[in-house]
Amino acid sequence: MSSPTPETLAAARVASGTVNGTARPRVGHIQFLNCLPIYWGLARSGALLDVELTKDTPDRLNDALVRGDLDIGPISLVEYLRHASDLVLLPDLAVGSDGPVLSVNLVAQAPLPGLRRVALGSTSRTSVLLARMWLAAVHGVHPAYFSCPPELTAMLLEADAAVLIGDAALRATYEAPRRGLHVYDLGAVWREWTGLPMVFAVWAARRTYASAHPGLVKDVHSAFVHSRDEALAHVDEVAAQAARWEPFDPATLARYFRTLDFSLGPRQVDGLTEFARRAAATGAVPDPVAPTFADI
Repeated sequence: MSSPTPETLAAARVASGTVNGTARPRVGHIQFLNCLPIYWGLARSGALLDVELTKDTPDRLNDALVRGDLDIGPISLVEYLRHASDLVLLPDLAVGSDGPVLSVNLVAQAPLPGLRRVALGSTSRTSVLLARMWLAAVHGVHPAYFSCPPELTAMLLEADAAVLIGDAALRATYEAPRRGLHVYDLGAVWREWTGLPMVFAVWAARRTYASAHPGLVKDVHSAFVHSRDEALAHVDEVAAQAARWEPFDPATLARYFRTLDFSLGPRQVDGLTEFARRAAATGAVPDPVAPTFADI
């Protein structure tokens, strides 16, 4: 029998609940397919059993982590930048892309220069800012924007274009062109604009929680990384399981999971920093800050 890896031991410690009597960490989980690989291995290892998991939309999880209702979780890059003084990043964990992302789109029913009204999906923070910056800087377009629920047909009844993320955007990638609509992949346009990867969401811990429970944050992080690596080593299996419950076939999901970038290495940090610089120039976030990582 092979010896357990450090990551497996970390997952087991989290799952056992035996961390000096400390309460289970309150962890967020985005209810989109793009985060499935991060959590797939946690379910297989049993590490989720003793983590207090909150499943919700990205915008609500953002707010919960900022309020302190969560200890660790995914957070939109924009919201991390706005609250960096209260948070520390978990290394090498993100949701992004180095080119097309497939599930972050601007869907337009008119040529970009003719856009007058753009509907912004209410679950998104980073992507809607990216769309606004790109339209203004690259195309000189300054339409009126309004927020609404992320349902494409309803959005386009009121607007010339819509910004979507997550599963709704993934469906639009394949369905919208058949409806005569133009789909602009925002991961691809950022790459073309800057030459850098786009980071849409990061994983962070409350700074006070990481200071009080560094060992537990380290164990949770190790479990996440191990889960991601396991999922990416078994993408076809993950896709086949997910396709049983989703309106996508296994091949489509496997391509999607392989397209996403779940890492946060030096190149991704460069992309994050460049987004922060450009966003700060618009006044959307405070002056750019250097990312601060948990000491794990």
